[in-house]
This record gives sequence, structure tokens and C-alpha cells, in this order.
Amino acid sequence: MSHKSNSLKQLALQKFKKNFWGVFSFWFIVFVGLVSVFAYVFAPDNSQYANQMHLSIHSKQPGFKITILTIPSQLEVKQTVIDKLFFGKKNTDTEVPISNYFIKNDALIYTEYASDGLEGVKKEISLNTFLEKNAANYITEKHFLFGTDKYGRDLLSRVLVGARISFFIGFVAVFISLIIGVFMGSVAGYFGGKVDAIIMWIINVTWSIPTLLLVIAITLALGKGFWQVFIAVGLTMWVEVARVVRGQIISTKEMQYVTAARALGYKDLRIITKHILPNIMAPVIVISAANFAAAILIESGLSFLGIGAQPPMASWGAMIKDHYNYIILGKPYLAIIPGLCIMSLVMAFMLIGNALRDALDVKN
Repeated sequence: MSHKSNSLKQLALQKFKKNFWGVFSFWFIVFVGLVSVFAYVFAPDNSQYANQMHLSIHSKQPGFKITILTIPSQLEVKQTVIDKLFFGKKNTDTEVPISNYFIKNDALIYTEYASDGLEGVKKEISLNTFLEKNAANYITEKHFLFGTDKYGRDLLSRVLVGARISFFIGFVAVFISLIIGVFMGSVAGYFGGKVDAIIMWIINVTWSIPTLLLVIAITLALGKGFWQVFIAVGLTMWVEVARVVRGQIISTKEMQYVTAARALGYKDLRIITKHILPNIMAPVIVISAANFAAAILIESGLSFLGIGAQPPMASWGAMIKDHYNYIILGKPYLAIIPGLCIMSLVMAFMLIGNALRDALDVKN
């Protein structure tokens, strides 16, 4: 039995490897996962939530370059390397976009950047403000590859940091939906009768409520926030898993190996967990991949409505909400770029779901 199981796994793996779009989607998801985990390593703006604002350079086109003067702060912020790596740098320094500067009598005189051909304000700062007393070390040229948003923040950094929410909400939501859905579906399908009727009533009532409306209600009950959205989305996605598991168990519990397990005196819990569930996981895996995509879309919709991740936290849905008006103002990329990110990640999960369905189909 074990040898046969291993053979089926190897056969499914071989079929999956032959599916180009499945393999491509798998590696794309791995890439997005690495980017989301180590977002602050890749992001040009590694401040917390990539929230370094420069209002004078708001809504600039992709490829925009500007000279930045960094004025050091007197505040000392203690942060561990791990904290900086995963949660960003607590930046207390002041960054000022400038158009030109020169040094005169132990003072740095600079002109603040002003757009639309206007002349910026000239200001003077003592060189003693700088720790190294060398102002040139605090003046750098920044390149905004994706441009800046309406608050002058680096759009590329916001996209990279925003990937974290969209990616991890899939894992958390699917994990919650699997725990609840597999349990409810297993109990309903295996025991049947009144237990099945009660659970199916709960499933049908939950299913009858629009998903977005239910998520909004749960989010409002739990409060606005990062983890509340994750839990709310997970609590609305278990019904699909429960129905699939229930149907599979109903058709499987009369199989000979289940009857033999009962005859040997095994307890119901062992029969369900050790004998039935391992043999019906193929459709559950496929629906989980689809639920990943659905969770990303739901979270994006919530963020667009202002119920999801709250500012200054970066979220692809919130970025679309902030900039959808710019589509008619000649700067559509501010909304299109995060929209394409959502589309590509959802498409990857749907393609990998289709590939898994073909690979795990023993009839082909």
C-alpha cells in the first residue's frame, strides 16, 4: 500500500512537472513569497511600511530622479538586525528633496525642490548638524523606478512591502478554512443523520450570505486591522472546503478498507484521520489553491473599501483606492501597477490549481 502510494505521488509529480504554466506559476509564487518575507531587503525605501514621504515630489512618473538631503536626527533609535530585516527601519532622519546646494562659511545652503517650474525655498543649515561634518555624505541621488505616489513615497517600495499582506493572507485564510472545513465536513460526511443535517444547515446559512458582506460584518466585530482581516477572510472560506470533504467522505466511507478498519475495532477518529482523509486530499488541495486566489481578491476589495489593512501599512488594494482617480488625470500607472500585481498573483494561484487538478487526476 505504501509503495503504491509513493508511486502515485511520483506519477502526480511527473505530470505536474510537464505542465509548463503550473511549474512557472509555482516558481513565481515562490519568488513573490521570498519578496514578501524579505521586502525591506529589496525595497529602496527600507523605512517601516516604506512610508518615507516627500510631498514636493508627489505623483512623479516612473524613472524620476531627485537629489535628497538627509538631515540626521538627534534621537537614538535602538533596533535589532532582525527587527530591521523583517519590520523595516525606524527612520527618524529628515529627508529633503533639493534642486541645488553649496557650502559657505561652515553652513550648507540648499534650495528645496519645487515642481511645475517653481523656485523652491532657500534654507541654511550648520555643518555641525552633520555627525561627520561633511555634508556631501548626506546628499544622495534617489531613483524612483516606479515613480512616486500622491504622498511622494517610493511606489516600488510600497508594492514590495504590500506583497506581504496579499501573500500571507492566502496562507492564513486557507489554513483557517482547512481546519474548520475539514473538521465540519468530516463530521458531517462520516456520521450522517442529524449531525449531517445540522452541519449542512450551518453551511447553507453561511453560504447564503454574500462573502464580502460577511467579511465586513466580521471585520467590524473584530475591529479594523491586519490580523482581523486575515481571520475574517478565513472564517468565510471554510464552507467550500467542508462541502468538498463531506461529499468525498460520503463516497469513501463505504469502501472496503474503511469497513476493514471498523472490523479491526479502530476508533472513528483514527479511521477519519489515518485512512479516509489521506485518500481524499487531492480535491482539497485543488480547492485550497483556488481559495488562495479568492482570499487575495477579498483582501484587496476590503482594502479598497477602507476596511482592510490600515494606513500607513502598504496594501495593493489600498494603493488602488488611493490612486484610482489618477487614471483620468494622466497618471494611470499609480493604480495599474498594484492592479497588475494582484492580477498576476491571482492568476498564478489559479494556474497552479489547474495544474494540480490535472496532476492529481488518476483517470488521466
